[in-house]
Formats: sequence, C-alpha cells, structure tokens
Amino acid sequence: MNRRELLDRASATAEERLLLGHVWDKYEQCRSRCVPTHTEFLSPQEQAAARRLLQAIGAEESEYAFFGGYEGAERRQLHFLPDWAFGPEEDAVAALRCRFYEAGTLNHRDFLGSLMGLGLTREKIGDILVGENSADVLVSRTAEPFLLEQWESAGRAHLQVAPLALADVTAPAQAQREVRDTVSSLRLDSVLSSGFSISRGKAADYIAAGKCELNYAPCMKGDKQAAEGDVITIRGLGKIRLETIGGSTKKGRISIEITRFL
Repeated sequence: MNRRELLDRASATAEERLLLGHVWDKYEQCRSRCVPTHTEFLSPQEQAAARRLLQAIGAEESEYAFFGGYEGAERRQLHFLPDWAFGPEEDAVAALRCRFYEAGTLNHRDFLGSLMGLGLTREKIGDILVGENSADVLVSRTAEPFLLEQWESAGRAHLQVAPLALADVTAPAQAQREVRDTVSSLRLDSVLSSGFSISRGKAADYIAAGKCELNYAPCMKGDKQAAEGDVITIRGLGKIRLETIGGSTKKGRISIEITRFL
C-alpha cells in the first residue's frame, strides 16, 4: 500500500489527512537525518489518529513518544526519537504561570480566547490548568518570548505572567466518581450504560448517532468489546475510563470498575 492509500485509510477527514501527512513527514525526517523532530500540540483525537498511522507504517513504539510538559497532560506533542535519544526534547514545551487577583473570575475559555486573540494558533497551545488565582499554561517553546512580552490580560482580568519550570506545573484535581457495577457483557453499549447511568438503549442511540469515541477515535459499533484502560467519551455527557474488569458473579455477570469524570 502506497503513502496516498495509507493516508486515505487512516484519515477520517481532509483536515486529518493533512495532519497525518505532516506527522509522517516528521517521522521520515527523524529517520533520514537521525535527529529528533516533533509536531506541535495534538488533541487526544489527533494523537489517536497519529498512533494508528504509525502502527500502519510499521513504526516501533521506541521511535516516538508523546509529551505535554507534565504527567497526565491531555494535549501533547509527538516526538520522534533517533536511536541515540533517551526521550522527548522537554525544552520544546514551555510553562507559564499567570496570576490574577480576583479568585474564580477566569476559566479555560477566557485564557484560550486571549491566547488566540494574540494570534497564536491552537497547535501552539497545550493544556491550560486554571486554579483559583492563577493558571499554568503549556505552550510551544517558540511562543514563550512573545507571550512573556505581550500577554497582559484574559477576560477582564489583568495577568502577571512569568516563566515556570515544568517540574512546578500544578494540575488541579479533576472531579470524578467511582462506579462499581456488574454487566452482562463487555459490549460498549453495556459499559456506557453503567458508566453514565443511562439505559442500554439510550447508550446504543448515542453510539448510532456518532456521538461516541473509544480511545478518542469515533466508534459506531455498540457490540465493540471494551477493555481495561479504555477511555470512552459521549458528546454531551462527558468521559469515563474502564479501570478494571473483575471476575464473574454467580449469575454470570462481569464485575467492572469505572471512573467517571465530572
């Protein structure tokens, strides 16, 4: 299968195809020149698409790594590693701490809107971690000098912006709820029913309507078998993660533990 056919098969949209072509170029650049390369920040959906492409072209997992500046980052760069590299180039990601005086006055949208209002494109911006009186913002290293000089406000609040070591990035705890249940099978619609406390029929409707993503890839198969570690999102409802799959009960049902993110 040639490059065009592989990109066509791996891409769901023309925009995604363009992105995956860029990912492939970065991979080939690393291999041919034996130098580290990386993309800008990718969303979880884009990361999943890139991973599928890399698997399709036979890339080894040791040849690439995702990095967003801190453990648990959602938006991450994709770094390609030559044989001599031990890990991603951490200095490709910069962290900024933005302080403001009125607690709780700014949210994620305020910060993102302010950054894009300054002319930054979305791929230059990583996670935005908003606290009470400050926010830690991950950006591409190339954007850091401009932001330190020009970024003065978000929403209606004045900001004090300073560089921050990656080791000092603070991610606010995300509200979540643990769900323990039993299911008749590990079908996707059955797991969704437990995780979101909806009927199995309603779960099937969401899947059929194209509102479900399994590990950040669209999934319209209600009978798809879920596995431990799977992240499942439903547009309009939120996100769950299937943490553990236990044994069978006396009635033949399967015990599961799910984290629901609130």
